[in-house]
Amino acid sequence: MTDKIARLLVAGSASIHTWRFLSGIAPHVDELYLACNGEVPADKRPANLKGELRVDFSLRALSTAGRLKAWIAEVKPDVVHVHQANSVAWHARRALAGSSIPMLLTAWGSDVLLLPGQNPLMRAMVRGNLQAAAAITSDSLYMAAKIRELAGDCRIALLNYGIDALPPEPPIAAKKKQVLSCRLHKPLYRIAAILKGWAEVEKSGRFGDWELVVAASGSETENLKQLAASLGLTRIDFAGFVDSATLGKLYADSRVFVSVPRSDATSISLLEAMGHGCLPLLSNLPANGEWVIDGLNGAIAEDVGRLGPELMRAMSQAEDDAALQHLAAINRGLVAAKALHQANMTGFADLIRGLAEPKV
Repeated sequence: MTDKIARLLVAGSASIHTWRFLSGIAPHVDELYLACNGEVPADKRPANLKGELRVDFSLRALSTAGRLKAWIAEVKPDVVHVHQANSVAWHARRALAGSSIPMLLTAWGSDVLLLPGQNPLMRAMVRGNLQAAAAITSDSLYMAAKIRELAGDCRIALLNYGIDALPPEPPIAAKKKQVLSCRLHKPLYRIAAILKGWAEVEKSGRFGDWELVVAASGSETENLKQLAASLGLTRIDFAGFVDSATLGKLYADSRVFVSVPRSDATSISLLEAMGHGCLPLLSNLPANGEWVIDGLNGAIAEDVGRLGPELMRAMSQAEDDAALQHLAAINRGLVAAKALHQANMTGFADLIRGLAEPKV
């Protein structure tokens, strides 16, 4: 068995992504430490999480780097693994300035794809964060190219958090005539465009036995419900925020999964939908093209402003059990090969182990 990493210090914001990483990396580490702006939920807390530092990762919190620096000196980790190339990494790289401890940086999509475009200051901050890392992980080739464009020559590994396990093979014939949207109700994810597209479906006179389920929640939830009412939608269910078991059943019951954000890297929701045998209907983003080829194993919407015809095209294919069975087999194979949590956590562990300083 490969030797465990002695001490790993993780710096990341309080989010389900950070909790999933902690649980996945824990078996590969003797001692875990976490610098975070929130508390790990009791059911997500690894047994070998030996210490925590509560910090403010906002740009205004100028004392954070000093507090983090002192804690790093006390813990003496082999590697500091930073999640997000935004202000989290800005504080961490200042804390590590002058240190021989390597920083591994895991970039999330918005860090690299959106934040640098806000203004020159943000672009310079992200570039500096990337350049300070001993290695960077990206969950898509497209984001890796953007990282290279920003940071120049750097070491990049392609790794994603993956899904916990490949679901049981879905009985396609038992699936409902259902379209599922489960991205957050934020402007980035363009849920309003899905509702407007669904209005075209309802007005078409076709697919009268299909339903749209809009799960999740967010800042736009009430506006979206008002929009649905103003459009006169009758075959729509706002399911709200659901737990993982309920979401799994929604995937299993659905024939089409629709996700049309204006920017994205590899999303866990896409991988989950593919694993559950849904036909993915996606916006035309480079990272989506790494998983779905239009007409082969899903559909790509060229114009999200005209989503109605794309929805009907996807639904027409997905109501054919044989066609959906073939597509599901392709997608489940892709997920099994590239997107399982345990295998990818082993990849993270190998990378961290390689960065760790030799013991003397």
